[in-house]
Amino acid sequence: MNYIIGTYTRCIYNNEMNGYTVGNIKIKETDIENSANTILFVGTFADLKLTANYKMTGEITKHPKYGRQFVVSEYELLLPTKKDELIEFLSSDLFPIGEKTATKIVDMFGEDTLDIIINDRDKLQLIPRLSIKKIDKIYDILSNYKLSSGIVMELSSLGFSTKEALSIYKKYDSKSLDKINDNIYNLIDDFGYSFTNIDIIAKKLNIEDKDERRLEALIIHMFNDLTFNTGDTYLLFEDIYNYMINEIKDLDSETINYIILKLNTKNRIIIKEDKYYLKEFYEAEEYIIDRLCFLNDIENRKLPKLDEKIEELEKKNNIIYDDTQKEAIKKAINNNLTIITGGPGTGKTTIIKAIVSLFQTIFKAKVEDIALLAPTGRASKRMMETTNLPASTIHRYLGWDKERNMFSIDEYNPNPEKYIIVDEVSMLDTLLMEALLKGIRRDAKLILVGDYYQLPSVSQGQVLKDIIDSNMLDVVYLDYLYRQNEESYISVLANEIKNQELSENFIMKKDDYNFVECPNEQVLMTIENIVKKAIDKDYNDKDIQVLAPMYKSLNGIDNLNKVLQRLFNPPSKDKNELQVGDITYRIGDKILQLVNDNDNSVYNGDIGYITDILSSRVSNSKKNEIIVEYDDNNKVTYTPDKFINIRHGYAISVHKAQGSEFKMVIMPLVNNFNRMMYNKLLYTAVTRAKKSLILVGDRQSFIYGIRNNYVDNRRTTLKDMLIDRYN
Repeated sequence: MNYIIGTYTRCIYNNEMNGYTVGNIKIKETDIENSANTILFVGTFADLKLTANYKMTGEITKHPKYGRQFVVSEYELLLPTKKDELIEFLSSDLFPIGEKTATKIVDMFGEDTLDIIINDRDKLQLIPRLSIKKIDKIYDILSNYKLSSGIVMELSSLGFSTKEALSIYKKYDSKSLDKINDNIYNLIDDFGYSFTNIDIIAKKLNIEDKDERRLEALIIHMFNDLTFNTGDTYLLFEDIYNYMINEIKDLDSETINYIILKLNTKNRIIIKEDKYYLKEFYEAEEYIIDRLCFLNDIENRKLPKLDEKIEELEKKNNIIYDDTQKEAIKKAINNNLTIITGGPGTGKTTIIKAIVSLFQTIFKAKVEDIALLAPTGRASKRMMETTNLPASTIHRYLGWDKERNMFSIDEYNPNPEKYIIVDEVSMLDTLLMEALLKGIRRDAKLILVGDYYQLPSVSQGQVLKDIIDSNMLDVVYLDYLYRQNEESYISVLANEIKNQELSENFIMKKDDYNFVECPNEQVLMTIENIVKKAIDKDYNDKDIQVLAPMYKSLNGIDNLNKVLQRLFNPPSKDKNELQVGDITYRIGDKILQLVNDNDNSVYNGDIGYITDILSSRVSNSKKNEIIVEYDDNNKVTYTPDKFINIRHGYAISVHKAQGSEFKMVIMPLVNNFNRMMYNKLLYTAVTRAKKSLILVGDRQSFIYGIRNNYVDNRRTTLKDMLIDRYN
């Protein structure tokens, strides 16, 4: 590490949001060899002042475009102490006085001038003809000047990063340290910091395990942690008690109950009989019920000659809709709320296309009147390809702000579309469903389409299942298999899995299906050979998707990805690589996005390809960079802090594949997967295959999974609320 002591002379670039600054510093002292008088510096700062003196610590680098520059890791403000420095400082553009007045001040107070002003501003009244207004301004500037730098340094010493320290200072200003000393755990809500990280810093402030502030934050953390892991929207006292005494051994139930009641008084936790909710989940379920019932209770229209319009559509598209499909289409046109459920091959896509077409012909709906939505990017793209109309992810439609973790479109600023069709609704969790209903017009016509038998949402809730299980809202069930013919077996198998009525045909090779039996230890090699043969037949990694239920173990996702990377994208001297832990990323690699990132228009489950890898020596950010291109030429740059958001996508989990379809799906079936293998997971995996499905491994594991009717019995109250509303 090198250091520079000098004067900040020029600001070239400053980002007010994150404090990133590029500027020049005139060097007074440094340990850098062959240093010029002035050098370009880059870094993250709080409130740098031109003409002020700083000590900066960092490293000299050579940027390919901008040349030699000093990358700052730490800095501190150096207030002047010598007479000539003090005069120069006080007569600078920062202060409302000239050199003559500055000289008078320094002559009177000497080298302690700045401390005297900060500690007792009234002493400036001893300076002739210095107005109270100017005295106040000198004091305020000097106080803020010293305070901002001091606070950021103090926050950094506690363990906050420079970026976090800047964010805290920008929000709390001079009260930053007071806010932290009052209750550091408030930063979890104010900034979205994790409980774990804040708790580490709290220990430095000598906050004890049983401090009420800590217990309140721990219980809220516990609610988020437990409900996310289970998918529940409420907990029982037993759940809370067991979690808390596991964290703090000698905690008693009375203390836990006391803290819960405090949180209830603060409206953070809602208590209904024996159920304990985080406020946001209770209110979300209530809001969903209110909005769905409002739409359902609006008097339905019965459009004349609708049958004729459907017949015209059949002739136009050379198709014949069955009675159930016609029922779904009619309800979507006549009703304000329509729920359609069906498995693969039952015509959901065909119906969506028909509904959109009739909206345009009957209601004269324009493109901008219709919103086609889905939880994932790939599912929305599929809607777009089917209807030839724009489609969007729900997060993008609602204007999700990653930094603030909230939507810009809400009940006070809803979107204007009149006709809303949402596909893959089984993937919607409670909070996303609430946000969607807040973001559309109150009188919008809403059509919810999904597969009841698919896996539930990753996050809390089971919206589609609860709505259908309540039997309170009108649901159209599509059950006829249109893909069922002599050449197609995938839909038949999916139906057999769903009904737990597996025929002996499942072991026989079909045109679009094959079960390759082999021992556990040969599964990886067998999949490797299958992929090699597929590559010889001109299949590529866009066509082939391997799905597995687990990341670890011999046949898990992590190992599969390493094998598949060697097949699809072997090492080459022409391709840059980057080692991240035990993963090697290479130009050309298939990549899976793990989280929603609205800023970059890339979403959980999206698949892209690495187009470039830049080392820290040549990248603009001075960090290693991985550039991934997704659909529609959308290139996203990942720096080390974002590497956690991606992983290889040759093999992915069944959950991550929801909402997607692939030309060929390959799935390992081994007995050490059994604890993860159950009916709905197999059903979801099988229904991802569009043209070809290959199962590899142990037939008994497959049979076990089909018979394992494990139901993710999530504790939610959406169903009961619907029943109560109508009863």
